[in-house]
Parts: sequence; C-alpha cells; structure tokens
Amino acid sequence: MKPKQKIFLVEDDHNFGAVLKSYLEINDYHVKWVLDGKDAFAEFNKDEFDICILDVMLPNVDGFMIASEIKKYDNNVPLIFLTAKTLKEDILKGYGLGADDYITKPFDSEVLLCKISAILNRKISGDNDKEIPDIFEIGKYRFNWKLRQIQLNDNIQKLSPKESELLKLLCINKNEVLPRRIALKNIWRDDNYFTTRSMDVYITKLRKYLKEDTLIEIANIHSSGYRLIIREK
Repeated sequence: MKPKQKIFLVEDDHNFGAVLKSYLEINDYHVKWVLDGKDAFAEFNKDEFDICILDVMLPNVDGFMIASEIKKYDNNVPLIFLTAKTLKEDILKGYGLGADDYITKPFDSEVLLCKISAILNRKISGDNDKEIPDIFEIGKYRFNWKLRQIQLNDNIQKLSPKESELLKLLCINKNEVLPRRIALKNIWRDDNYFTTRSMDVYITKLRKYLKEDTLIEIANIHSSGYRLIIREK
C-alpha cells in the first residue's frame, strides 16, 4: 500500500479546520492539524511533512512567522498560505517567504486539492527538468553520476546505482536539506521503516567514501533529512 502523504495544517478556526482536515483525510492524506501559531514550529519538528498549509492570521504567532521558521529549517518543504488576507502586500509577502501558492478564502475545496496534488507531484519529480551536470565537484572529489564513480586523484570508487542516485540528490541540494521522504520516493519509491533504514546505511557508505576530505560533511537534520555541507578552506 502506498504511504499517505503528510500535510501540516495550521488553522485556528475550529469549525473550518475540522472540516478541512476531514476533507483532506477523505482524499487519502494524513493531516497534522495545529490550532495555535505558538505551537506550530514545535509540532512541525516532531515529524516529516510533504507540504504545509498555513493560515496567516493566527493567535500569538502568525503564519508568515511560522513559514519563515519552517523555511530556515527546511527550505525544500512546499508551503500554501490559506487566508482571508487579500491585500497585495500580504500576497507578495507570502510569495516572498517562499510560498508555492497563496489561496484566499473563500475557496473551492477541489481547486485546493488539485493545487496540493500538482505541488507534490512537482516536488517528487525533484530536479528532473533541470540541467544536471555530468560531474559534480565535491571538495577534493570529482563525482561522475552517469559513470557512478567518485574520483580522488588516481583513486576511483565505484558506486551502486542507489548510492549514485542518493549522492546526486545531495549534490543538487548542496548546503540545503534533502528531505528524507523525497529521497526515498525518488530512489526507493517507498518510505516505509525498512527503506528508511536502508537509506541510513547508504548515507553511512557515502560518508566513508568521502572521508579523506575533512571539509565535507553529510549531516543528519533531525526529523527532516540530510544536508551535504562543503566548507571553505
């Protein structure tokens, strides 16, 4: 069974939030619903989410502030603002914070569903449409993902297909968080417990292959994924 994609919903209106949560769950999403803005970021950190839907006008901490904190933590997670605020300045601010869409209330639920699906499908496809170089420079190493090899001076390390795909995704997202769920769905086509553990093993192998350059780090990002960090000398 295909795992349900996870939506992080922040909405302080009890009736509207309950109806929206139920509607999304009926359409086969898993929804984490938070009512108060002050609790949002802590709740977001407890799990991994495929997309966030944020109201703007919230008690204590507004949706713009929540979005800013989320983007600092994971710049790759998609965001939709769902709000009654229709001023041009608010809309521009929302997109300026990295929103994928800004939907004003009232709205058509089917349209929202289509927008969520389009954003998630675009996210899963990742960088397939980008111009990806054949060779990445990773510190002292040269990584040719088409030949599936890492080279350091005259030493060549051959990679398995999954090792090469994983390192390619890390390189594309260099210095940014690569969400674990995105990598699993792109490479393993699944994100259950066993494939997650398998990915951890592959990360350990990649660290071993790159260990000769101490300026390179594949960092664990708690409850989110991994980040390939290449420090300056």
